[in-house]
Amino acid sequence: MPTLGERIRKLRKQQKMTLETLAGTELTKGMLSLIENNKANPSMESLNYIADQLSVEVRELLEEVSGHELREVLEKAEILFNTKYDDLTDEHQQLIHLVEPYVPKLTQGYEAARLLELYSRCLSRYNQQESETILKRVATMYEQLNLTAKRGEIGTVLAVIPFTNHNYQEALDILLSERAKLEANPLWIDPLSRLDYDYLEAVLYFAVGKYEDAIRLMEKAIEYSNKNKIFKQVDNLYRLAAVQAMMAEDEEKMNHYLQKLLAYSEFADDEDSKIFIHFAEIHYLNSFKKMYIEADYLYQTFSLQDINKKLFVPFFLLERGKTLFGLQKYEEAIAKLDDVVIPDILHHPIDLSIFYGKDAYIALCYLEMNQKEKALDAATTALNHINVMPDTPYKTFIQETYEKVQSNLSID
Repeated sequence: MPTLGERIRKLRKQQKMTLETLAGTELTKGMLSLIENNKANPSMESLNYIADQLSVEVRELLEEVSGHELREVLEKAEILFNTKYDDLTDEHQQLIHLVEPYVPKLTQGYEAARLLELYSRCLSRYNQQESETILKRVATMYEQLNLTAKRGEIGTVLAVIPFTNHNYQEALDILLSERAKLEANPLWIDPLSRLDYDYLEAVLYFAVGKYEDAIRLMEKAIEYSNKNKIFKQVDNLYRLAAVQAMMAEDEEKMNHYLQKLLAYSEFADDEDSKIFIHFAEIHYLNSFKKMYIEADYLYQTFSLQDINKKLFVPFFLLERGKTLFGLQKYEEAIAKLDDVVIPDILHHPIDLSIFYGKDAYIALCYLEMNQKEKALDAATTALNHINVMPDTPYKTFIQETYEKVQSNLSID
């Protein structure tokens, strides 16, 4: 933390004052230099004089963290925290190192609360318990500031922490508890916050296999969004609805929501939604229709060269591997599937289940190449990953693939 002398020097330089100017008629340049270098302590009279010269309150000099300094730190922290996923390297670790020295002194005010929030959200990846403790402190600070929407956001963050550790039921329980607290507050009427809760609650219902609850809430949220012409989360809700319809093999409903998403993407000029639509169409052809020639044609119209979002690249690599398997290009398929790495940002069991299927397709390729031991290894890997996931068509496919490989081995 900056010392008194360092704070004085920083404020002086920010105001482009020389030592002589700040020293004025009451101090010598040499004495002021000693104060700034922490080699001398100013008297209260000198401190008042320095504060007047700098046009600040004495308390700002005496505070270990001034309001001005906090605002500067917060500005840097916001830039680091809001780095786009495509550009993200070690920005979150940088944020932790930036804010950590200030944490004990962040006790009140919006800047302090927001810095603690950003710090704890980045810290959650490394220390879940400490992150949760700090977030609860932040929730209290936002309540004291009457920032109801910000308080509501903390509830979703508290639920996301166990979600990212794949503790899905715990995440759902926390979210429902946080929502109950907010709904008991008559001031919580923010429709944007409500949609955040609706979307995350639907996501978590899907995660724990409560599909009827998920569909009910998802459709209710879409209706609320359309009725009130609120577009926050609407793209995510349409994606969720399209995937649910796909798993139910309701092609009409799937196409309905993809068309809705297309209209949104054109309205909002949202590239992510356009890429998702293309992925969804290829995925449906590969995984549900087994129409590999059509999937190949669709892929060629929108290849990986057209995708500049690193989150989507593994999805398209996976689909390409499936298509090559269906086209009986087994060695090419294995090579493509071996390149698939699950993005570290993905934690939902349905997303994970889709990716765990890559080893099942590798197993099927080896089976066709009559390399049955390798097929069994790959099928076993897929099965071990999928066992803890909720029931989905992807889980069924992996289980059936494993049984198929086992059956072929027993024939020998």
